[in-house]
Amino acid sequence: MPQPANQNRRLVTAIPGPKSQALRAREEDHLAPGAQGYALMAGVVVDHAEGTQITDVDGNQFLDFIGGIAVGALGHSHPTWVEAIQQQAGRAAVGSMTSEARVEMFERFARHAPAPGVHRLQMYSGGAEAVESALRLAKSHTGKYEFVSCWGGFHGKTMGALSLMGSTFKDKLGPMVPGNHQVPYADCYRCPLGESYPTCGIACAELARKYVKVATAGEVAGVIVEPMQGTAGNIVPPKEFLPAMKSIAEDAGALFIADEMITGLGRTGTWWGIDHTGVVPDIVTIGKAVGGGFPLSALATTDAIASAKPWSNTSGSSSSYGGNPLAAAAGAASLRILEEEGLVENARKVGAIMLAELEAWVDRYPFIGTVRGAGMFLAIELVSDKRKKTPLTRPVTERIFHECVRRGLLTMSYAASFRIQPPLTTDEATARNGLAILAEVFDLVDREGWWKP
Repeated sequence: MPQPANQNRRLVTAIPGPKSQALRAREEDHLAPGAQGYALMAGVVVDHAEGTQITDVDGNQFLDFIGGIAVGALGHSHPTWVEAIQQQAGRAAVGSMTSEARVEMFERFARHAPAPGVHRLQMYSGGAEAVESALRLAKSHTGKYEFVSCWGGFHGKTMGALSLMGSTFKDKLGPMVPGNHQVPYADCYRCPLGESYPTCGIACAELARKYVKVATAGEVAGVIVEPMQGTAGNIVPPKEFLPAMKSIAEDAGALFIADEMITGLGRTGTWWGIDHTGVVPDIVTIGKAVGGGFPLSALATTDAIASAKPWSNTSGSSSSYGGNPLAAAAGAASLRILEEEGLVENARKVGAIMLAELEAWVDRYPFIGTVRGAGMFLAIELVSDKRKKTPLTRPVTERIFHECVRRGLLTMSYAASFRIQPPLTTDEATARNGLAILAEVFDLVDREGWWKP
């Protein structure tokens, strides 16, 4: 059942509207700090949503190019998904016993497994929980304790996952879990080594290889990598990078863990982010799109690795909410919709159209340093100097974000690495409508010189 087509904005009040302002003020009386930044900055209070369109309590309609940070792959309120959850909620919602929905989810997943044999699933309710499980499994299988992750990586905010991060999320939260090591990621626009692709010979990976040999204690259990980095700015590495990281894992006698939270299930125009490289992972962590909006994540691995103890002991890898019938119904429906409605192909096709439009903007706007993407995983680098690649400052990018919201477009434009990730159901007309709004904002930025130092 396809989602609505040719959706657009419709604004009837100033943004945020009076009802939104009143409700946000009431919420602020009790809401703890630290909620997602884009939601707080937008000030929009959702009434309902459908497809790529959100309607607030004041009747304003926005195009949503955030999608819950890629969670809403199916579009908002997909009728097939809604029906599946409603029916299951009326039958059974909690408990870890087998359900028809869970069997369907497992079988559908196996048809599109990230690699041959990587079909053995354990279900959870959040991305960090699945990553933590992957760490325990890698330790169980190898008998080792060290992990290698990448600069700019994001794997969650629980303590084990946080210790993997190569970013400032860790500031003031130490000490971290010992035995974690970060190495460069292949961010070719801002190469950490000052090199240029392809003449660099993937120097970042070769540095990582040397680092693992000299900086670890020779007890590396796993190398965990995002096939494309999301939080760092929708970074798309060259095709040689992941195979190099896999070989580093093999040389260390470690498992290769692909964190597919954001890239998995169609986001990049293929079923999995690793499909662009041919790499075969040992463990895959899955989330966001797999639940279609329901809190659901999973770990996938092979029969042999899944049998490792103590991870495979009874209740050794379980979770209170993991695999409950309601979550399974959401997961089964999500996989069914992705498969039957051709959303992976739609992401590839419409994403390519969007990227082509954005590429033309590099010459059109003096503050766009580069654009990149795969499928509906897109990014724009906002700069004040193209030659020096100087990022636009946060006050300027937040101003751009607010202008987008004011004009009816929700995007992650509040950072210099501007991320675009609409629902995979987004049709070409809706995509072009959203980009037209963004062009209005960029024309204003150019005309008024917001980007100038």
